[in-house]
Amino acid sequence: MSYKIIASQCTVCGACEFECPNTAISFKNETYVIDPKKCTECEGDFDHPQCDTVCPVPQTCVPA
Repeated sequence: MSYKIIASQCTVCGACEFECPNTAISFKNETYVIDPKKCTECEGDFDHPQCDTVCPVPQTCVPA
């Protein structure tokens, strides 16, 4: 499984991109997106996905 970013809620702050241990997050088409092939939900690195932890807008980084 992976996480996704709800584009309509994303403020494009960029916090998630730098916190992702798998470099699964990138800026495309004026918003951030998560590559589901790279996303591991931070399993093995953190107890909770870091994109969700650092996002300033609740429920923007959610399970896909």
